[in-house]
Amino acid sequence: MEIYSITVGPIQENCYFLIGNHENDTIIFDPGAQAEDIIEIVEENQLHPIAIVLTHAHYDHIGALEAIREKYGVPVYQNPIEKEWLLDPKLNGSANNPNVPDVKLSKPADVFFEEMGPYQIGEFSFEMQHIPGHSPGSTVFIFRENGFAVVGDVIFKGSVGRSDLPGGSHATLIEGIKKYIVTLPEETVLFPGHGDATTVGSEIFSNPFLNGIER
Repeated sequence: MEIYSITVGPIQENCYFLIGNHENDTIIFDPGAQAEDIIEIVEENQLHPIAIVLTHAHYDHIGALEAIREKYGVPVYQNPIEKEWLLDPKLNGSANNPNVPDVKLSKPADVFFEEMGPYQIGEFSFEMQHIPGHSPGSTVFIFRENGFAVVGDVIFKGSVGRSDLPGGSHATLIEGIKKYIVTLPEETVLFPGHGDATTVGSEIFSNPFLNGIER
């Protein structure tokens, strides 16, 4: 298994390709913009998309979703708390940003994560945990056996997700990070929605929101 990313859109969102061992089966996480570039990656590397998975449904993480879903006919997986966000520019935030077009998909996600915990899509086995605070439905995807997690905008290298958007709560965000991120092995690599990858240990040591935290 390998993971690859490209940075897309005006606020530099990370779209991830999680590539398996079987016929290049691939999960695409958070196709935020630049659908043509995402498609180019898929075609050039002969990837076989089997799912689109969303960490959350802010516009910068879903802007290319419609085009990718139509191109490859794959299901979209999402936390049901943000079920309506794909259909409503006010909820996903695009209506509040004059620099981006409204993001309004033609239909909701296909599969909703009704329960957190172990889950499997094709050959990909992972653990989901709900960490609200940046957005109500923010979900992280932990691949314990592979030593990494896709964390969306929950935590970044040296920072954490903003909590001043609708439905946000800094205290709730930090509580979730303490419960589900800090307790992971320190060598666990964190792949965030913006910026560079980091590790749990590095963030415990240097992140000003976590510095000195007890595990």
